[in-house]
Amino acid sequence: MRTRRVADHPLAVHPLILGGNVFGWTAAAEASHAVLDAFLDGGGTAVDTANTYSAWAPGNPGGVSERIIGDWLRVRGARDRVFVATKVGMEGGDFPKGLGRDAIRRGIEGSLQRLGVDRVDLYYAHEDDPATPLEETVAAFGELVEEGLIGLAGASNYSTARFAEALDVADRLGVPGFRVLQPEFNLIDRDGVDGDPSREGFPDRLRDLCLRRGVGVMPYWTLARGFLTGKYREGGPAPDSPRAAGVLATYGGPRPRAALALLDEIAAAHGATPAQIALAWLMAYPAVVGPIASATTPEQVRELLGAADVVLSDDEVARLNAAGGR
Repeated sequence: MRTRRVADHPLAVHPLILGGNVFGWTAAAEASHAVLDAFLDGGGTAVDTANTYSAWAPGNPGGVSERIIGDWLRVRGARDRVFVATKVGMEGGDFPKGLGRDAIRRGIEGSLQRLGVDRVDLYYAHEDDPATPLEETVAAFGELVEEGLIGLAGASNYSTARFAEALDVADRLGVPGFRVLQPEFNLIDRDGVDGDPSREGFPDRLRDLCLRRGVGVMPYWTLARGFLTGKYREGGPAPDSPRAAGVLATYGGPRPRAALALLDEIAAAHGATPAQIALAWLMAYPAVVGPIASATTPEQVRELLGAADVVLSDDEVARLNAAGGR
């Protein structure tokens, strides 16, 4: 099994990160545990969640995904084999927006309790908080690392310029800084990592910044909200999903359709699925430690894990690079 290091964390992880956003939403507790069982049994090691998951669902106050994962870790006795990542700072359900020191402290205390652990392997600032000085946010995360409450600090949904500033602040303060970045990134949605940075007045693409500063990238929405699985096709029956119309409207252009056709072609050559090829492309992408993808059934988990067995040729990677974007 291929594994990868997340910065200097002692646990090497499988290059597919299981997303916990569906736990307590489209997957109830029992189904979530079955997914987690299949993930662990298939060699998976890293699970990603957030304190707000999944507060967008009716009656869900947030924290439900963390509780489900915590219950499973306890029942399965799997804590030492699972790399756990969660987040703080985004508004949702019972949780306010903010990355002040007190908010981060309350956040980690709540997450540790819900997960039933004494340490989170990776703790993210879920989104930038311009109202709080970066010095306060970065110092607060650094304290958690130094106290052993978290292994690594990370950031999600930061612009290139703000993320670079946060790294510089950590260097200036002499505290552990962000070691992982979680942006939206997939074969079609490329701007967040590979887009032209000049609109921010910044010289580097986010990818180049991460490579230069030794930051690992763990992207989300890696299958373009399901479009890259092939289940949303023009002229075909739409899946029975509340987001089907939005997905088709978002990815209905000629370039996404051409990218999906290329995924089909390469998948056929490898005896794989389009989703596996889309994930394998990300696994081969510079700076990416592992893509995050979620599943609601054990069968889906096994398909996602199979992406790590796909080795794309240089020509296939180049063709996918050229086909991406909108």
